This record gives sequence, structure tokens and C-alpha cells, in this order.
Amino acid sequence: MFRSHRHANRLAVIAVTVGTSAILAGPADAQCETSNQADSPRPAQLASYNKDMNIVETAVNAGSFKTLATALQKTGLDKALSGDGPFTVFAPTDAAFAKLPKGTLETLLKPENRDTLAAILKYHVVAGEWTADEVTRLGGIKTLNGQRITFETNGSNVMIDGATVAKANIEASNGVIHVIDSVLLPSSNNIVDVAKSAGQFNTLIAAAKAAGLVPALTGDKPLTVLAPTDAAFNKLPAGTVESLLKPENRHKLVAVLKYHVIPGRAFADDAIKAGSVDSLQGNALFFDIRNGRLNVNGAKVMSTDINASNGVVHVIDTVLFP
Repeated sequence: MFRSHRHANRLAVIAVTVGTSAILAGPADAQCETSNQADSPRPAQLASYNKDMNIVETAVNAGSFKTLATALQKTGLDKALSGDGPFTVFAPTDAAFAKLPKGTLETLLKPENRDTLAAILKYHVVAGEWTADEVTRLGGIKTLNGQRITFETNGSNVMIDGATVAKANIEASNGVIHVIDSVLLPSSNNIVDVAKSAGQFNTLIAAAKAAGLVPALTGDKPLTVLAPTDAAFNKLPAGTVESLLKPENRHKLVAVLKYHVIPGRAFADDAIKAGSVDSLQGNALFFDIRNGRLNVNGAKVMSTDINASNGVVHVIDTVLFP
């Protein structure tokens, strides 16, 4: 069983990152590379806050996070973020919330949408205390939502999922706040929806339907899928796919597909640290880096850490057999 190796302390993280655009565009030669970002300038710091106030008190005292404070109260997360922590919060300003499409915020604040709002807010929170310098050295990190946010630098700016860090390293008694200019939105698509929208996993989807695995891949239980592309299936010997799709071979198909699934969210850096991870089929999967590229059981990982509402997808170029 895979267990996450992320901790709240400041361990060095090996981050393997490839843009989500690789899965959407589907280039056959996209490569996974280990992140090796150079030190980047730290955004403007704000030193006037009282370090004795917790994160929620700091946000309320600032006066420009009224919407965030209201949203936290509506979901009950204000109590959690007033606790010991430490937490790192990427805090959208009132202006950031105002940039959302008309009616979005009002809808999210309705009682029946409390869970959706909580999921969005948790996507802005990371366990542990991470300064601006530290996050720029990471390709990304898992949020309390379970999904992963990505970091990059653009000149002197630090970007988080496309949002710009306007002010960084605002210290609170239970963590640190980084002010961002846009609201971050986690993926609302499940694993099957993500695969369908990419357009290059038609064989995988057909196989999942034939094996009866679609309910699991669209359910609430988090899963990690090593997703072979249509091109990967086309590399198999002639007649292999057709044979596996026959009703009498359903048990073989189920075993093959479950070998591509890991219980829980296994992000690329977690898999690298673990070295081997147990698949849903039961046999182990082995991860390593060769020539700067992430591999699993010899298959090349073409794109990593693609968020889904119920897990994560890594794209591979070869079908794996247990």
C-alpha cells in the first residue's frame, strides 16, 4: 500500500514536473525532467503584521481579505486555520474574488455548496510553513484539498497555478501567508473525465468500461492512474487488445488495468522517494529516473501529476503487464 512521504517540515523535495498541456496536446516525445530552478528574487515582503496573530486574525486585520474570511467562516475552516498548524496559506484578496465570473461567489457561499467551497479553500492551504524562496525551488506541493498546486517563476514574479504572488512571507503565529491575485480552482473532473477530455485515451476508457472499472475511477476514493495512451496500446502485438476485450478474458483485462492503478494519490516526487509502490492489482510498480526522465517498470512517464477531483493521472508510453 502506498503511503505519502510528504511531511510538514522542510524536507528537500525532488519534484518531477511536466506541464498539464502535455497531456492535452499529447506530444509523443514530451519528457519529464527533474525541477532544477535557480534561486529567484523574493517578492515584496510585508513586515508590518503582528506575528502574535494567527492566520485568520492576520487576514481579518489586513482588511483586504473580507471575502476570504467570510468563506472560511461559512465552511468552518476559520477554526482549523486558527489552530496550531503550521500552515501556509495562499490568500486571494477581495479583488481576486471579484475577478471570478459573475454569480460564482454568491453560488459558492450558499449552504448547499459548502463542500465545494471548502474544497476550493483547502486548495489554497498547505501543511507546514513554506517561505517564498522554498516554494520557488519546488515544482509543486500537495494541498489540504489533496490536489497539487504548481509553482514557477516568471521574471521576478512567483506564479502559483497561474496566479501571481503579490506579497510574500507574511508571518503569523501559526504559519505564513502569501497574497495572490487570483482564486485558485482545483480540478472538478474525475479521472475518467480527465482522460476523455484529453482525447488520447480512447482505448484505455473502452478497456475500463469492459472491465467494469469505471465506477471505481469515477468514485470518491482517491486513486492514481498510470494512463497508457492510444499509441501505447497500438504498440502491443496485433490482436492483443481485441483478445483482452473479449468477455471470456475479462479477468485478465481487470488484472492488467488494476496494475496501472495505485490506491491513494501518488504524486511523482512521492513515487520517486518510495522507489516501489503497490498497485491495486497487488504487484509492485518500480519507479526510477534514467537520463533525466521518470520511468515506471521501464515505461516512460510522459506527463506527471495531472489533477483530478478523485486522484491523479500520470501518462505513460507503454502498457504495463503484471
